Amino acid sequence: MRYIADHVRVSVPATAGNLGPGFDALGMALGVTDEVEVWALGSRAIEIEIEGEGADSLPRDENHLMVRAIRAAADAVGASHTGLRIVARNAIPHGKGLGSSAAAVVAGIAAVRGLIAEPDLLGPERMLRLATQFEGHPDNAAPAIYGGATAAWQDADGAHAVPVTVALGIETAVLIPRSILPTKQARAVLPGSVPHADAAFNAGRAALLVAALAGAPERLLAATEDRLHQDYRAAIMPAAHAMVKRLRGQGLAAVVSGAGPSVLVLGENLGDAGLETGLLDWADGVGGDHWRCVHTIGPVAGVNVTSG
Repeated sequence: MRYIADHVRVSVPATAGNLGPGFDALGMALGVTDEVEVWALGSRAIEIEIEGEGADSLPRDENHLMVRAIRAAADAVGASHTGLRIVARNAIPHGKGLGSSAAAVVAGIAAVRGLIAEPDLLGPERMLRLATQFEGHPDNAAPAIYGGATAAWQDADGAHAVPVTVALGIETAVLIPRSILPTKQARAVLPGSVPHADAAFNAGRAALLVAALAGAPERLLAATEDRLHQDYRAAIMPAAHAMVKRLRGQGLAAVVSGAGPSVLVLGENLGDAGLETGLLDWADGVGGDHWRCVHTIGPVAGVNVTSG
């Protein structure tokens, strides 16, 4: 496979996984994006510039997650490895349950799609399967690729996803604390098995959530109840637990975003509930943390790549 471009621009959104009861299956794109430029170089050099999130901590060599995703995508389509220059302008917070690693992987795969002569070889479903090999589960990668809300699953052929209809008027607000929580730590506290009654409870709530998103917003509070992961993680993310409890006590459909510790709210007219973009004075100190909000109205597009 030959390259027909040597420079691409990629934008990819933050995502919230789970959406409460849809553990490792449901996800939604959020109104925060990383912007990346990638150049294929004639040399073997790796040059990486990072602005924003991760500027002080991410590697600048082959160990960078985006570089690893680029290499995997190139191998998948039979393209050669080249030197790389990457300029990443990262706005998605790291360690907050907002899909930053999925965004990096998807951005790397999308960059290869924009560089090669036959981009259809890296269509959305193949991108999802490659990304899931990195992530282990598709609930963040799917909305990062397709945009909007998605339901994803895996079978013997790999990962798949379909869009989930979200009615006009349903908004998102994500509350982001200062604290961080590595996903690996959040997964480590989950039990190996759960009671059958809890599994049945979540199956019902996940089905209800799909219906509520499609046009029954009055059902969102009940539809976002969960028994599979949030309570098990409460001890390692007390601020998120306290915020979810406070917001749900006010009748708002609040859940832990992905593995946390950010909190996602789904509903209508969220600005009227004090969930506007920016620092939240009323939330300062809830759970012993400080919070800022990103309020998004309308659907968020998935990954976008342009060449040249």
